[in-house]
Amino acid sequence: MPRSIEAPKTDGQLPPPVKSSPTFSPSDVTVLFVLGGPGAGKGTQCANLVKKYGFTHLSAGDLLRAEQERPGSQFGDLIRDYIKNGLIVPMEVTIQLLENAMTEALQKSGSSKGRFLIDGFPRKLDQAHKFEESVCTAKMVLFFDCPEKVMEERLLERGKTSGRADDNAESIRKRFRTFIETSMPVVDYYEKQGKVVKVDATPSPDDVFIKTQKHLTERLGKEF
Repeated sequence: MPRSIEAPKTDGQLPPPVKSSPTFSPSDVTVLFVLGGPGAGKGTQCANLVKKYGFTHLSAGDLLRAEQERPGSQFGDLIRDYIKNGLIVPMEVTIQLLENAMTEALQKSGSSKGRFLIDGFPRKLDQAHKFEESVCTAKMVLFFDCPEKVMEERLLERGKTSGRADDNAESIRKRFRTFIETSMPVVDYYEKQGKVVKVDATPSPDDVFIKTQKHLTERLGKEF
């Protein structure tokens, strides 16, 4: 497994490294991690779950892309370079962005209770540990399993219109390698805890969503 690359010193703007307890209690906040290779269809399935069940969808990638474009962001150039090269952004940055987004969503809802789909995170095992220590324990992992060939075809097609710098063949292959080397151990870790729901993401999005609903209902009950 490749060594993680540390974030540069940023004049104290990284979040405090130590917390005595997580920010959110799992009795109030339900977190489902959504994992799968690039192009597995995570975003589409999250959108379906939001529409039908009222989850709040937080995409780690979207938050990072928004942050790199935010005027005055000290991390903008760093995030841009990491994403372009298919590398994982330092976890302190990503975790703080996720926590901020969760806090904002709860404030908007006027409630201390919420349900979150966290899409494309954690991408490394140390990220999983750090998130659960500082933000909230995850209830479950939704893992969308898809062959590399299918994912590459989807991403190259998306790249024709997405405008994303990482939707090109070279970046895609780097992202595949990164996912296999660093993210699959996350899936294996949660699988040993009995927390993984594995869904075949090869069929059409509608068929995948039917399977996803079936799995979640079996695990969480009809009223999840």
